[in-house]
Amino acid sequence: MTLSNTNSNQDDLPHRMPIGKLGGRAGLACLAGVLLLPVFGVLVGAFGTSSGTWDHLVQNVLFDYVVNTIGLLLIVAVLTTLIGTSTAWLVAATDFPGRRILEWLLVLPIAAPAYIIAYVYTDLLEFAGPVQSTLRAITGWTADAYWFPQIRSLTGAGLMLSLVLYPYVYLLARSAFLNDSGTQFQAARSLGASPFRAFVRISLPAAKAAIFGGVILALMETAADFGVADYFGIPTFSTGIYRSWYAIGDQVAALRLAGVLLFIMGTFVVLERLTRRDQRGRQLARDYAISRMRLNPIWSAVAVLTCVLPVLLGFVVPALRLGYLSLSNASLSFTAPFWSAAWNSVTLSVLAALATLIVTVVMVYAQRGRARSEKRHLAAFVTRVTSLGYALPGTLLAVGLLLPLVSFDKWIAQTVYGLSGIQTGLILTGSVIVLIYAYVIRFSTVAFNAVEPALSSISHQMDEAARTLGASSPRILKDVHFPLLRPALYSAFLLVFIDTMRELPATLLLRPFNFETLATQTYRLASDERLVEAAPAALLLILAGLIPVMLINRLTRSG
Repeated sequence: MTLSNTNSNQDDLPHRMPIGKLGGRAGLACLAGVLLLPVFGVLVGAFGTSSGTWDHLVQNVLFDYVVNTIGLLLIVAVLTTLIGTSTAWLVAATDFPGRRILEWLLVLPIAAPAYIIAYVYTDLLEFAGPVQSTLRAITGWTADAYWFPQIRSLTGAGLMLSLVLYPYVYLLARSAFLNDSGTQFQAARSLGASPFRAFVRISLPAAKAAIFGGVILALMETAADFGVADYFGIPTFSTGIYRSWYAIGDQVAALRLAGVLLFIMGTFVVLERLTRRDQRGRQLARDYAISRMRLNPIWSAVAVLTCVLPVLLGFVVPALRLGYLSLSNASLSFTAPFWSAAWNSVTLSVLAALATLIVTVVMVYAQRGRARSEKRHLAAFVTRVTSLGYALPGTLLAVGLLLPLVSFDKWIAQTVYGLSGIQTGLILTGSVIVLIYAYVIRFSTVAFNAVEPALSSISHQMDEAARTLGASSPRILKDVHFPLLRPALYSAFLLVFIDTMRELPATLLLRPFNFETLATQTYRLASDERLVEAAPAALLLILAGLIPVMLINRLTRSG
C-alpha cells in the first residue's frame, strides 16, 4: 500500500508541475494584457468609422497640432539642455559660494506641476497682474505706450515647461560630470587647454548620452502635457484628443489623434532605451575625483546667478505667490470644496498606491523567481510592458481605456438583464475603480524602479537557507524579504501617492461625475480665472511634490 501511494504521488508530480508553470505564465500574460489595454483600445478604436470630424480635423487643425507640438518640443529641448547642462557643470566641476546648497536646490522645480507654474505666471504677468500694474504705476505709461511679451503663447508654454523639466537633464548631466574621467580633463588642462575648451572637447562629449537621455525624458513629459497647452489655448495633440472626445464627441477622431501621439511617445521610448544602452557602453572609469576649479569673484557671481535663477523662477516665486494668495484670502481659499477635494485626493492616492504596490510586487517576484527560463522571459516582457505606462500621456491613457471598458460594461449590463431582468447601467465606467486602474497602468514603472533594485540586492542564498529550515514562500516573504524591502516599498508608495495627486488629464476624463481632486479643482478654478480660490490646492500639490525631491536628493547626494 505504501509503495502504491508513493508511486501514485510520483506519477502525479509531473502533471502538477506543468499546470503550475502554465498557471504562472497565464497569470503574467493576463497581467501584460491588462496593462496593455489602453494601447489595444487606441489601435483598435482608431480604425472605426468617424462621423466626419476626422476629415474636418485633417483639413483645418491637424497641421496646427503638428506644428505646435513640434515647436513646443524644440523650445523645451533647447531650454532644458542649456539650463540643465550649464547648472550641472557648474556644481560638478567648479567651486563658488553656495555651491553645496544650490546643488540640491536645483532639483526643487521638479516638485511643481507645470500647469500650476503656468497659472501663477499668467496671474503675475498678464495686463492686470502685479508686474505690469507696477510698471505702469512707476513709468506712467498707458497701455499702448509699451510692449510686453505675451505669456500665453507657444514660447511662454515652452518656458513654463522648461522651468520644471530641466532637472531631468540636470540630474543625469551632473551624475555624468561627477563620474567623468578626471584624468582626461586634467590632462587637457595640463596641455594648455582653457577650462571652457576642456569642457567642450572632453567633458561634454563624455556626458552627451546622459544629457540626451535627460532631454528625451523632458520631451516625453512635454508631449504628454495637457494643462499648460490647454490653459494657454495652444492646440496640441494632447488638447486635441480631449476636445475631440468631450467637446465634439467623436471618439474615433480622438483615438486617431491618440494613435499619432502614441507613435510619438513610442519613438521617444526607443530613443531613451538606445541612449541608456549607449551610455552603458561608453561609461568611463574615474580614477580620482574631479578637482573643482575655484572661480574668481566675477565668475563666481555669474555662477551663482546662473544656478539661482532656475530655482527662483521654477519654485520660489510660484510657491511664495501661492502662499500669499492662500493666506491673504483665507475665507475664499480654505472652504468646504477644498477640504472635500483634499480628502478625495488623499483617499484616491492611497488606494492607487496600494494597488500599484501589489502589482509591482507580483512583477518583481515573477522576474526574480527561481524560475524556468520561459517564465523569466515572460516576466521580462511584462516588465517592459509596464515601462510603457509612464510614457502614455493621461489623455491617451484615458481614451484608450474608455472604449474597451464601455464595451465591457455594456456586455455586463446585457448579460445581467438577460439573466435577471435587472438593469445595472454602466458599472465600471465613470467610477473610482477605473481611475485606480488607470493610475496603476500609469505609475507601475515608478514603483517597479524603486522596488526591483532592492529585491535584486537580496541574495538568493538567503531564500535557499530559509527553505532548508522549512520556511514556506509566504513565510520567506514576511520574515526575510519584507524587512529588507520596507524602505523601497515606502519610497514606491510615496512616489506613486504624489504622482497620483498631481495627475490631471486622466483624472479629468475618467473621474466620476461631480468628483473633484486637488488637481481637477485647481484646473477648474484657474480656468475660470479664480486663482485665489485655486491657490491652496495648487500650493498643497507643490508641497507634496517636495517628498520625491527629498528622496531624489537623498539618493544622489553622493553623486
